[in-house]
Amino acid sequence: MSEELKYNKPWILQRADPYVYRHTDGNYYFTASIPAYDRIVLRRSETLAGLKDAEEVTVWEKHKEGIMSEHIWAPELHYLDGKWYIYFAGGDKDDIWAIRPYVLECAETDPLTGAWTEKGKMGRADEFSFEAFSLDATVFENKGKHYYVWAEKVGVGKQISNLYIGEMETPYKLKTVQVLLTSPDYDWERVGFWVNEGPAVIHHDGRIYLTYSASETGAAYCMGMLAADEDSDLLDPKSWTKERYPVLRTDESRGIYGPGHNSFTEDEEGNPVMVYHARTEAEIEGNPLYNPNRHAMLMKIRWDEKTGAPIFSYED
Repeated sequence: MSEELKYNKPWILQRADPYVYRHTDGNYYFTASIPAYDRIVLRRSETLAGLKDAEEVTVWEKHKEGIMSEHIWAPELHYLDGKWYIYFAGGDKDDIWAIRPYVLECAETDPLTGAWTEKGKMGRADEFSFEAFSLDATVFENKGKHYYVWAEKVGVGKQISNLYIGEMETPYKLKTVQVLLTSPDYDWERVGFWVNEGPAVIHHDGRIYLTYSASETGAAYCMGMLAADEDSDLLDPKSWTKERYPVLRTDESRGIYGPGHNSFTEDEEGNPVMVYHARTEAEIEGNPLYNPNRHAMLMKIRWDEKTGAPIFSYED
C-alpha cells in the first residue's frame, strides 16, 4: 500500500514532532504534539498510508494543576521489556516553562485501550532530578543496551539547548550520568535561539546516525546529524562526528519551510522512511510556537553508496 503515500507533502495535518513506530505485530503507531498541547493521542494502522485517516485516540490528558499541566510536548511511543512506554515533556501551570521529561507505562497488549500509569519524571543516575528545561527525549537500542537522548537548556549566557545521552537502567531511570553530545556551534543552529533538539536515531551498515533539529521553529528550523560506529563507546563524545552543515533545510521552491523534529520508520517492504514536520508557508501568524500549521510529512531515505550515510532529499 506504500504506493498510496505522498512524500514531502502534508500527510497528517497540524501534527508537530511526529513519531511513528512499527511494532512486531506489523501495526504502525503514530503520535505527535497537538496544537493545544493538552493531551497525548495515538493512531494505529496496518499500513503506513492508513495512519492518515486512522482513528485518533486520546490515551492521556494533562493535569489540571501542578506538574504535567501545560505544554505537553513531543510524545514518543516505545516498547521495552514487554511493556509500552510514552516519553514526553510537560510544564506546570504555575511555571509553564518548567518543562521536564516524564514517562507513562502500559502493561497491556493494546496501547490504545490499555490503562496508562504515570511513572513520573524520568529518573537520573545521581541524586539530582531533572531540574532544568528538558524535552524531546528519544530511546534507542544498541548491542543490547538502551540509551536515552534528550535536549536540555543550560543557563549560560543566551539560553542554549544542548543534546545529552545516558545509558538506561530501566525504561524510566538512567544508569549513567548524562554526557554532552552536541551544542549549537554553528550559525545555522543559532537563528533566533541557540537550539539542538528533537533527536532521532537510525542504524545502517554498522553505523548509528542521530539527527536533530536546530534554530527557532520558523523557516530557519533545519536538521543536523551526528554519527558513531555501533562498536564504539556511545557515552564518549569523541565517538561521535558532527556534520558541519545541515542535512535538511527549507526549500522555498517546494513550499517546504522549517523541516525538522523527525523520527524514522519503514514502509511495508522494509524501506527506510523519515517522518518529519514542516510548514507550508514562509510567514507565520502570531507566535511560531503556538501556530498550529506544522504538518507531519514523509520522506524516502536512501543511502550514500560511498559513505553509507543517509541521504535526505525532497526528490521522490
